[in-house]
Amino acid sequence: MQVFALVPAYNEAPRIGAVVAGLLEQGLPVLVVDDGSVDDTGDVARAAGAEVVRLEPNRGKGAALKAGFEAALQGSRPWDAILSLDGDGQHDPAEVAQFLKAWEETGADLVVGARDYRDMPPIRWFTNTISRLLFSWALGEKIPDNQSGYRLRSRRLVVATLTSAEKGFAFEVEEIAICVGRGFKLAWVPIKTIYGTETSHIRPWTHFVSFLRVTRRARRRMQLERRRRMQ
Repeated sequence: MQVFALVPAYNEAPRIGAVVAGLLEQGLPVLVVDDGSVDDTGDVARAAGAEVVRLEPNRGKGAALKAGFEAALQGSRPWDAILSLDGDGQHDPAEVAQFLKAWEETGADLVVGARDYRDMPPIRWFTNTISRLLFSWALGEKIPDNQSGYRLRSRRLVVATLTSAEKGFAFEVEEIAICVGRGFKLAWVPIKTIYGTETSHIRPWTHFVSFLRVTRRARRRMQLERRRRMQ
């Protein structure tokens, strides 16, 4: 099976080189989507050995992921699945093997890395835990981690997610809803929870309030996909 790594990145010049190097060590070709960075993210990623797609201006993580998907679909290189992880160093490239093993053993269309919430800062633990419980209720099945950016998806799920209008973090939430709604298989692998000294782009309370709206939209999307499947 052919797999490549996709890394959406925004102002990650101090960290993106190590992320790319770690993925290349795992034997994966790397595509970095530089989402309107005002630093040298793209240049550093390219120097580390990644292909780079540049977006201007900054469009959001969902838009960056979709840009990477579209580039993959239009490219000449064969591939069966896309592994994505964040460019801020909070995902360990050495854990790639877990995703590949889970994918091969389960045949899942979406393999998501589930973080250990106990290792999160208290406010993140609270907001992420409540969000996870609400999302599990909305989809009608247990979702261990609805917002993890470390995941592997099949080609057919990639095509399905391009119909999403979400541009920010909500894209990855809706991706799970699309997977469940279409009856595709969903699998999970445990991953490390890594926090460094970098400044987070996420404001937990604002993020949580936004997530309530995102959950409602994701539930509607899942129901729509199920109705289409039953027709």
